[in-house]
Amino acid sequence: MFADNHLSSHSTFLLASPEPALLASVEPALLAAGARVEVVLSAQAALNSMKAVNPPALVLLDATLPGMPMGQLLAAMRAEGEIARFPIVLISDTVTHESTDWLAQGVIDDLILRGDEIAYWQLRLDLVLRRDVVARELDSLRNAATQNAQLDRLTGVYNREALLAMLFRETDRVQRLNSSLCLVLFDIDDFGHWNSRLGADACDELLVQVANRASRLLRSYDLLGRPGMDEFLVVAPGCSVNNAMMLAERLRMDVFSSPFHVRGESIRLSACFGVASSGGRSPVVVLREAEKALQQARSAGPESIECFADPLRSTPGPVAFLSPSPDDELLAW
Repeated sequence: MFADNHLSSHSTFLLASPEPALLASVEPALLAAGARVEVVLSAQAALNSMKAVNPPALVLLDATLPGMPMGQLLAAMRAEGEIARFPIVLISDTVTHESTDWLAQGVIDDLILRGDEIAYWQLRLDLVLRRDVVARELDSLRNAATQNAQLDRLTGVYNREALLAMLFRETDRVQRLNSSLCLVLFDIDDFGHWNSRLGADACDELLVQVANRASRLLRSYDLLGRPGMDEFLVVAPGCSVNNAMMLAERLRMDVFSSPFHVRGESIRLSACFGVASSGGRSPVVVLREAEKALQQARSAGPESIECFADPLRSTPGPVAFLSPSPDDELLAW
């Protein structure tokens, strides 16, 4: 009997063999494991099952399957990039150099001889399933570690390193498709004042709230990151300069127009914005232009928006902030 934690009531074992005697002896043992068993009699039927939307949890392939050579079947299956990973066990009369190579290359996960006792089959299949569970857990941990390495630990948006890597990727796409890409860099006005007045923990909460508000305004394929202490960067693929200026205005209004609440206080924050257009140029150059536009906005005063590409379109006028509710005692700087 296989370990229960490897299976669910929806798990399917694929048993692909044309031999009635093998099917009659192996299928009952697989059913006893608690999974449903799908039996197919040809290589093409096996390939179709492995390419299905809900692939099997375990595949047993008889080396005598008719329809195509086993090497061709395995190559066709592995060539399908969208196929989910599942363990494959080859059933054979002998151990060949070819099957040994498949094992070494990870094309198959195990080899069971046709004449082995059913109890031995159960042991080997259980080991295969255990290894598969461990491999999936390791993949999940690696993916989580990779994802965490890309994120700012405080706000959950992308960190500077991840943003630069993605910006290079998006710039390649701009060059290939001759499309547009803009950066919107914004910085909270006088954040050092709030850090001194409220303390680091309260200001960390303010940064989290800013990131959350900004994220809700962006499209699913826009990128938001935190390249600096109180700076945030929006990477907007397919966005023209005009649209980027409109996005900056919307961020200025929708993110900063209503008070932030932290530790019982209502805080009025504002920000300055710098906009730059990619044009397929080096991301480092475009990011530097966004930083220069942001510096111009800071010089123009709080709540300003400046565009490096077209200074005449800059809008230094202040945003109309929403009034606090009667119960709010609004702190402003």
